[in-house]
Amino acid sequence: MNQEKIARINELYHKSKKEGLTEEEKKEQAMLRYEYIQAIKNNIKGTLDSVLIQESDGTITDLSKVRKDYS
Repeated sequence: MNQEKIARINELYHKSKKEGLTEEEKKEQAMLRYEYIQAIKNNIKGTLDSVLIQESDGTITDLSKVRKDYS
């Protein structure tokens, strides 16, 4: 998600509060919000996939493998 799209999300938000949005703008806002949420989810998954946890017995657990077991 680039800065231009984030700026557009904010612009549509402010316009919705001041004067309302057209149906086309509402659809655009929904699409941009969905894209933003997906980007956040992907960033979190990427971060968690790189986390290693040292267990009390000294073994190392790779969270990316644990997550795949639950998928």
